Amino acid sequence: MTEIQTQMSPAARKPRLPSPWSAGALTIAVIVLLPICAVFYMALFPSENIWGHLISTTLPRYLRNTLILMLSVGLLAASIGTGAAWLVSRYTFPGSGWLQWALLLPLAIPAYVGAYALVDFLEYAGPVQTGMRAAFGWSSARDYWFPEIRSMGAAIIVLSVAMFPYVYILARAAFREQSGAGEEVARSLGVGALGRFFRVGLPLARPAIAAGSAIVMMETVNDFGTVDYFAVQTLTTGIFSVWLESNNAGGAAQIATVVLVLVIFLVTLEKLSRRKLQFYSMTTRHQPPRLVALAGVWGWVATGLCLIPLAVGFVLPVGVILSHALENADLWRDPALLQALRNTLVVGSIAAVITVLAGVFLVYGVRLSGKTLPRLLLPLTTIGYAAPGAVLAVGILIPLAQVDNRLADFIEVVTGRPTGLLLTGSAFAIILAYCVRFFAIAQGAADGAMGRVSPSLPWAARSLGRTRGQTLRVVYFPLIRATVGSALLLVFVDCVKELPATMLLRPFNFDTLATRVHDQASLENLGDASPGAIMIVLVGMVAVGFLARANR
Repeated sequence: MTEIQTQMSPAARKPRLPSPWSAGALTIAVIVLLPICAVFYMALFPSENIWGHLISTTLPRYLRNTLILMLSVGLLAASIGTGAAWLVSRYTFPGSGWLQWALLLPLAIPAYVGAYALVDFLEYAGPVQTGMRAAFGWSSARDYWFPEIRSMGAAIIVLSVAMFPYVYILARAAFREQSGAGEEVARSLGVGALGRFFRVGLPLARPAIAAGSAIVMMETVNDFGTVDYFAVQTLTTGIFSVWLESNNAGGAAQIATVVLVLVIFLVTLEKLSRRKLQFYSMTTRHQPPRLVALAGVWGWVATGLCLIPLAVGFVLPVGVILSHALENADLWRDPALLQALRNTLVVGSIAAVITVLAGVFLVYGVRLSGKTLPRLLLPLTTIGYAAPGAVLAVGILIPLAQVDNRLADFIEVVTGRPTGLLLTGSAFAIILAYCVRFFAIAQGAADGAMGRVSPSLPWAARSLGRTRGQTLRVVYFPLIRATVGSALLLVFVDCVKELPATMLLRPFNFDTLATRVHDQASLENLGDASPGAIMIVLVGMVAVGFLARANR
């Protein structure tokens, strides 16, 4: 017996190599998390430590403005989205049928495009003030008072009407899934409409509203184009200032760390709020809520309340931009615009395909491995979506530049020819940032779709001799194809609209539609920016159409 054990012990101690699927999944997770880790490392070990200078000068102002903006936008967007969702899910009124889908349209308008349009519409030379001066005989701005357009308040309004659909779509789904029995009981006890909203509907929908509000606040922290245009100094604009103007990468990483801590706090708070607010249906028969018809003046009041955010968040920006685009029809043939369009399509398409394939590979590899570490890393890979684009740019560009310089030196030593910077001198860094930033969309879609596939199907395929790769291709892919296609579209649209990461990582003489629109609008030339803005809006409207179809 001892001899048998001695003979078997070397084989028992032989290390078991991980499968290519497990190793690949772990590698993808590390690549996605690496920029976040790099930011923390550079902040803790900067080449030039300016924590003391930041704390005594600009950091309190950046943090205060960011908190005010984040909380104000979160509260206003939650109020608009929840109110609109309650109206369309509980009442019928003039236009309620198409308004429930039209309220998603502001998602097609990037907040920075809405900011350019609002300023153009309300500024001194805009149609509103020009009409006021003509109507009342005023000759200059000293003859009347008009609120300051480029201000914190205007930024809050623009961001709120651009992002309230995040709350609206989740709250509407939560209200529709509620049973109508509770409201019928409340109605029989004499509880009025407001009482049923605050005492029955709202408490049950609070987890969904909290999730949507958290997304809104994280997107607010990420925003650069809007706050930069309205001259509001936030943590994100501080990263640009310290890095590009002061040429201090360590200081930018330190500000980025503050942003990351704030984002992690928001994510944790949202998770805890949903864990404490869990509600279950105690019956197998779901009774949908009964729609109440609002007649007369109250019906038109409900229509007006839904039309206001739609008008400010979609109709106004599209109208202003479209008018400029029609006045400058010759700009549609501008070679620079067409080059920016090509760059956007190429970079966005490559990033979307890589992100979705990596997301499917990661989820499938984690499911095959059964190991604890990959399962722990899987939810962590979604933090890139919460991290602002400027933060990811800091974590990508600085380490990548060091690798790029060493790679260029090595190639020159081996070949004797200088190659230049291959990674940071091309669109590689932008594509990597897009993949990390929007990896959560692909990973979440793949995880949800694969979770709906019965385990018996892949087991049957494996028992018939199919390999793991063949099982993915033959069994899983046909069943998750629609979900993967939707994720591909959503990632592509987000890549088209992404501004902060693109601005910081783009090589010289490389423009996308987003950077071209921002650069020209910053020069007070909305006419030149309008064709590119229209293209971005059209892409966004396609995504909204698919989103509306998926939520019918």
